[in-house]
Amino acid sequence: MYYVVMKDRDIRDNLATEQYLMNNVKFDEPLVLFYIEKPCIIVGRNQNTIEEINSDYIEDHKITVTRRISGGGAVYQDLGNLCFSFVVDSNDKNFGDFKSFTQPIIDALHQMGATTAEVSGRNDLLVDGKKFSGNAMYSRNGKTFSHGTLSLDVDLDVLTKALHVQKDKIASKGIKSIRSRVTNLRPYLDKEYQNLTTEQFRDRLLLELFHANNLADIKDKEYDITPEDQKQIDKIKKDYYYNWDWVYGKSPAFTAKQRKHFDMGTVDVRYNIANGKVDNVEIYGDFFGMKDVNDIKQKLLNIKFTREDILKVLNQFNLDDYFKGIPQDELTKLFTP
Repeated sequence: MYYVVMKDRDIRDNLATEQYLMNNVKFDEPLVLFYIEKPCIIVGRNQNTIEEINSDYIEDHKITVTRRISGGGAVYQDLGNLCFSFVVDSNDKNFGDFKSFTQPIIDALHQMGATTAEVSGRNDLLVDGKKFSGNAMYSRNGKTFSHGTLSLDVDLDVLTKALHVQKDKIASKGIKSIRSRVTNLRPYLDKEYQNLTTEQFRDRLLLELFHANNLADIKDKEYDITPEDQKQIDKIKKDYYYNWDWVYGKSPAFTAKQRKHFDMGTVDVRYNIANGKVDNVEIYGDFFGMKDVNDIKQKLLNIKFTREDILKVLNQFNLDDYFKGIPQDELTKLFTP
């Protein structure tokens, strides 16, 4: 088995590296990758990105959002999380057999004291019945990778806020995440591992996987990214993980609506979104205004369904001319995701 320890802390760069290594580098043995990220949300290939995230919270806290090429549900990661990925020939493993991929990780965690860690359901890893890892799989051109999260010390309070969205706000046919009771691994590890950093935890897992005493003993199994590799990885980053059309535009068509009653009337805003852009918008309510809201509706058509783009439109208008007496900041909350 070979391994790669990714030095970058941006999920988009690491997913691009994973995709490149799977499709372009030939290994005569399985490959395991480890990577750590700054705060981010990664949605599954078939999900509606907007439906999975709390857009206001994401923007306020500068959390990166991207889409992966594998299926499954949305996950939150920060520097307290370790990601792993096994890359193998497709004929070596059955697609969807998460247990065979994750069992080496489970065995390693048992050695570190988390003896109740187990594979559960379709693609989750549990400890004492609580989820600490979600996994997803992707196969192409005779290769398969299975990647997953390991929550060592993730900020679970941020997780619950960043992935929360009102159920009655968005309606789509995208694959929806199933929220599970989650936990961190740190409390379940033996005392000698209780104070490990995420990097130290990664290195300990590597030694367990390779049955080695120190990293120097397995240095010959490490693959280093070459400058030529990096050129190709940078192209994948641009085409996929930094690309708005991939992250948001690939979402299935959906509707979004928000309604609120004010002292000066009720405002009800409804969108139809296709390919991540506003396909249609309706504004209902018993509010008063000197001007016709159709002016605003026309400007909103065909723009990206993002807070930034919608605010650019709204800032072109004196909203009091259209919604007399209703505070502008409250109106912008209604119009933005």
